[in-house]
Amino acid sequence: MSEPTPLQVRDFIAAGLPCERCEVEGDGRHFFATIVSTAFEGLARVRRHQLVYAALGDRMREQIHALSMKTLTPAEYAADPSAPDKNLHH
Repeated sequence: MSEPTPLQVRDFIAAGLPCERCEVEGDGRHFFATIVSTAFEGLARVRRHQLVYAALGDRMREQIHALSMKTLTPAEYAADPSAPDKNLHH
């Protein structure tokens, strides 16, 4: 099975989780994602990560070796001074 690209990982996440913004960087095995979703409202970080893992399904075991992520609600993203340029979409 080939290693996924960051774009593919982004698409996998977005297909299974409603995202206002989803950015993924990585080298084919190790990825870092910034995910902004209203689905995270009121959830602890662990539960947010579980939603992302559920969106990735078996790919998390079979194709993606490691995924670090920053999971934010739209309000948290707007207030985050370290967030990437907010004028860009996805």
